[in-house]
Amino acid sequence: MKVAVVGATGLVGSKMLQVLTERNFPVTELIPVASEKSVGKEVTFKGKQYKVVSADTAIAMKPAVALFSAGGSTSLEWAPKFAEAGITVIDNSSAWRMDPTKKLVVPEINGKTLTPEDKIIANPNCSTIQMVLALNPLHEKYKINRVVVSTYQSVTGTGVKAVEQLMNERKGVEGPKAYAHQIDLNVIPQIDVFLDNGYTKEEMKMVKETVKIMGDSNIRVTATTVRIPVMGGHSESVNVAFDNEYELSDVRSILEKTPGIIVVDDPANAKYPMPKDAHERDEVFVGRLRRDETQEKTLNMWIVADNLRKGAATNAVQIAEFLHAQKWI
Repeated sequence: MKVAVVGATGLVGSKMLQVLTERNFPVTELIPVASEKSVGKEVTFKGKQYKVVSADTAIAMKPAVALFSAGGSTSLEWAPKFAEAGITVIDNSSAWRMDPTKKLVVPEINGKTLTPEDKIIANPNCSTIQMVLALNPLHEKYKINRVVVSTYQSVTGTGVKAVEQLMNERKGVEGPKAYAHQIDLNVIPQIDVFLDNGYTKEEMKMVKETVKIMGDSNIRVTATTVRIPVMGGHSESVNVAFDNEYELSDVRSILEKTPGIIVVDDPANAKYPMPKDAHERDEVFVGRLRRDETQEKTLNMWIVADNLRKGAATNAVQIAEFLHAQKWI
């Protein structure tokens, strides 16, 4: 199968190449795509060198599927052109997520809603993916009515420039800035731009995407998203209010049986999910399970995942795997 990766030279694009290799996705020919300034550069995939091409060239090469991770404006311009050529696009940007004509997919939750006619499929926000993977099985059993989430997000979620800023500040070296403030030894309670309601775009993504993926407009979500000086994983403190009463032992059992989730919840031995342990892993880690003692039918939990993998590249590849299993690509 010919597979295009649009944005192949970026952080997520590079991770897509890694995940395609690790999961042995049936790539017969890789088509790496990037901006005009990167055309002609080479990327390595399964021990072979492939030249980066332009989007126009990629369409002419007729891949079966194109994994996009090149930003919203690129997706808005090029995804429809790929789709018109009969190429299935799995897009990692925010461009199509809230488009009512496009599916927003976490395969374990709503992969079955996909059809052969879905030519542009949206990959959710990294912080949303890990949260809904843990929430969905609990919603099926207890019916969630409200979620309060605070995130602690890695600099890798911003990109290479942010990683460089953190490393430069750690060394005391001047360099390009991805953030308006110092990130080393600091915490920045702003991810993306502020909107008129006082929330950031990232916070509202979590609100709207959760409802769309889980298919229930009655779920109320409020979020505070925070950037911390960590590389390789997002963490979330999540407070979940249910309509129905629960037993902690049942919650633990449900999560342990959920594909893609690993429960790490042994506080007596200081065992709980941490980003360093989720680094380069595809699973979502859940722990610190405890009852909210201030409110009935309410649970506190701590959710951690590698934002470049399940939060981006792995989820996109899993969508492609689902489509391939259906023989649609």
